[in-house]
Amino acid sequence: MPGPARVARGCFVTATDTGVGKTIVAAAICAGLRAAGVRVAASKPVVTGLDEPDGDSPADHVLLARCTGQAPADVTPVTFGPAVSPHLAAAWAGTELDPPALLAHAALAADAADVLVAEGVGGLLVPLTTSYSVRDHAVALGLPVVVAARPGLGTISHTLLTVQSARAAGLEVRAVVLTPWPPTPSPMEADNAATIADGCGVPVWTLPHLAAITPQTLAAAAAAWPLQDWVA
Repeated sequence: MPGPARVARGCFVTATDTGVGKTIVAAAICAGLRAAGVRVAASKPVVTGLDEPDGDSPADHVLLARCTGQAPADVTPVTFGPAVSPHLAAAWAGTELDPPALLAHAALAADAADVLVAEGVGGLLVPLTTSYSVRDHAVALGLPVVVAARPGLGTISHTLLTVQSARAAGLEVRAVVLTPWPPTPSPMEADNAATIADGCGVPVWTLPHLAAITPQTLAAAAAAWPLQDWVA
């Protein structure tokens, strides 16, 4: 298993669960940095679920590539069709993911940029192999963490558990982003944001629902975020 070694300046975007909006958050960070003139590269170790496209939404590595100017294969080296955990998708394909190779691919992306925005797969404890998790990959990259989370019921526990899991592995959490944040949050949603901020001691930011997902709309959505603090 690769040991801790920060490969670049940047951040690692994780989430409290799958389908939370993690890729949108990561893409917005990429788009916002690029709009500010920063050479940014994205890295995601594996993408699953290509057999089940999400309407008109591009695959994760395709969206990230659009926001950085990379080729999709330079963002993600391994893809699978089934929408299952990476370790299972690899097993069904008769192979196994190679953690050192995944780390080397991320380092190669970082070499071509000033900032690396790495994205996980699902939550931190999702297995990439039976003995190597997304959290292990984050630790190996050595980047500070941004957590994407839902704004609604259940998010307090899910988010605080994710922050606790990151910190238990020695990772620094820089921010939480609640998404999709409604135009008029309910009292519960507003309290969720405040309670998470108090409970984990990091700033909580928001990302609204975007009718169109483009590098331009993502950059605009990220304009208020302190991106340089997240990737320092």
